[in-house]
Amino acid sequence: MAHLAHYREAHPIQFVITHWINLVAMIFLLVSGFLIHFPVAGTMGYMRGLHIFFGFVLFVNCLVRVILAFFIESAPTGGTRKTVRDIFTWLPQKDNRHQAFEWIKYYLFLKKEHPLSAKLGVPQKISYLLIPFLIIAMFYTGLCLWGATANLPFFAAGTAAVGGAMNMRIIHFFGMFVFILFMFIHVYLANVEGFEPTKLIFFRKEHGGLVYDPDKHAIVGEDSLGHETH
Repeated sequence: MAHLAHYREAHPIQFVITHWINLVAMIFLLVSGFLIHFPVAGTMGYMRGLHIFFGFVLFVNCLVRVILAFFIESAPTGGTRKTVRDIFTWLPQKDNRHQAFEWIKYYLFLKKEHPLSAKLGVPQKISYLLIPFLIIAMFYTGLCLWGATANLPFFAAGTAAVGGAMNMRIIHFFGMFVFILFMFIHVYLANVEGFEPTKLIFFRKEHGGLVYDPDKHAIVGEDSLGHETH
């Protein structure tokens, strides 16, 4: 089965930038988080500083990305340069409603071909909708543990609700493993058909394929773009 073409309109430059920031921030948060939990002599102060800084970076970047989705347009599916307000691609779309089980079977290698769909397969869409809530939860639990904010009523109430700082620390620590799991799942889901989506979002490299008309909900041709970019 030929795949849909990959065009830059699927990932406007603003979202490419926020994606890069997310990646860098998550890497620093994971590394510094491990080194705070399993400290190396002489690094604790630096690791705490890095962890707090990139925690704010990730949270602010998340808010910016969500806000931009209401203003920036992107392609609602592969294979087209037509665009819609990006927030509409976050929710179930006509092109991928009722496809959840078909996508799951494809990701689990139970079928060779996936259904023609909108911008994201159903499992991808669900995971992307959940990640902002995870970022907010991790930011909140982190501030519950940070000395500068731990005693503020809003955060102190959360710590008391889970039974104390140690329990909050455990929640925050295991939340890190949810992030790690998400990153593995994200990389797999994004590249299960090939590395063209990754080349597009990281290097702006377009790739030819089937052309799709989101208004007609049908394949209308094939782009001979091949491996060259516009």
